[in-house]
Amino acid sequence: MNQIPSLQLLDFTSSNQEQRQKFVADLGKAYEEIGFVALKGHFLSPELVESLYAQIRAFFALPDDVKAQYEIPGLAGQRGYTAFGKEHAKGRKTGDLKEFWHFGQYEKPENGEVYPDNVEVKEIPTFNSIGKETYKALEKTGVYVLRALAIHLGLDENYFDPFVKGGNSILRPIHYPPITEEPKEAVRAAAHGDINLITLLMGAQGRGLQVQNHNGEWLDAIAADDELVINVGDMLSRHTNNKLKSTIHRVVNPPKELWGTSRYSIPFFMHPVSSMKLDVLPHCVDAAHPKLYDDITAGEFLEERLRELGLRK
Repeated sequence: MNQIPSLQLLDFTSSNQEQRQKFVADLGKAYEEIGFVALKGHFLSPELVESLYAQIRAFFALPDDVKAQYEIPGLAGQRGYTAFGKEHAKGRKTGDLKEFWHFGQYEKPENGEVYPDNVEVKEIPTFNSIGKETYKALEKTGVYVLRALAIHLGLDENYFDPFVKGGNSILRPIHYPPITEEPKEAVRAAAHGDINLITLLMGAQGRGLQVQNHNGEWLDAIAADDELVINVGDMLSRHTNNKLKSTIHRVVNPPKELWGTSRYSIPFFMHPVSSMKLDVLPHCVDAAHPKLYDDITAGEFLEERLRELGLRK
């Protein structure tokens, strides 16, 4: 596998059954082999993407003491601002070279789960409204991707809908500031797998994001301007007994001549409601594929991983 497969979501939303079936097959194959695809035809307009980047550049350019007002104690970084170097990859102690913001769910889930309120930035009023609009567009895109995966897995097409509509999903604008001195051990984001069901990533148009194939080789994941990079997270890998691969990926430091530049990326981490059972699907277990994981809920798994990342004490 030398590159990330590129797919067109309009093939799945089409009424043409042959196109739909091909999309499902291609998506399933990609997620079984490498765990990443680049997706065109999503619900984000170029204008919305441009607006969001303008907002996050303005926010991260604010003075540190202003940004620090939006770091909310006790939330493990689940809403608002998280300062530079506070998060680290599982199994590491060195903080990543990034700062970030979290927008969370705006709808009340049907199961009555209560989420923290989103944090409103006073200095940039449109930051909040543009963030909400982007959140909705990415959530809608994710629902369709999961519907295609449900078909691939032999489930009802709408199997994931009640778990992710109103789910604990997170939109995370990230700023990787200019590097001012030789990093001793830190990289912009150390090698890791994502916690959630799927991740939809804006901002993979330049070099930096790399994914690891089954031979242990690191491949550059570079998307076209109109593409999102979408990967499988650990929750979905676990639920499918590793049939769908949660691929290890990282964001490497740029060449020294580019140290003076910032990098921005905006992942949408699609989480289910915390009560979703991530127990291995029965038809993903057979003699050749014994059950790999203990039963656990999404909420329990998230708490476990937040502690491993250093965000929950």
